[in-house]
Amino acid sequence: MRAALALVMLSLAACSEPAPPAQAPAAPAEPVMLGGVDLNQPLRVLGTEPFWSVEMTPEALVYSTPEGEGLRSSNPGPTVQGTTAVYAAATADGTALVVTLIATECSDGMSDRVYPLTARVEAANETLNGCAAPIAQLNSSPAP
Repeated sequence: MRAALALVMLSLAACSEPAPPAQAPAAPAEPVMLGGVDLNQPLRVLGTEPFWSVEMTPEALVYSTPEGEGLRSSNPGPTVQGTTAVYAAATADGTALVVTLIATECSDGMSDRVYPLTARVEAANETLNGCAAPIAQLNSSPAP
């Protein structure tokens, strides 16, 4: 009886579908370049007077001020035309968050640091002007 049961189990195992093959890791996204900057990399957009920033990752756009005000949206990716890239997003409650990056060097007006991109941010019915750079670049070259 045990031999018959073992034979049935072996037969059933042979009929089962094989495990799906392991999926290869996703290929890195092709670079989307603007002014020498890969827009697929995390970016920081910032401005002074008033102080504000937008952290841009492949997943999200996060606008904040020193007062803690903030807006968060998913990152829709840029629409690139010539020397301009536009991220037109909206928060969960429908508040528009639009980040425009322009391939021209920019100075924040408070330091000698030069950023590779000029930025305009439209957030919460306000238009702000500033600069942008890859976060890795900002972390590797401290401001004077």
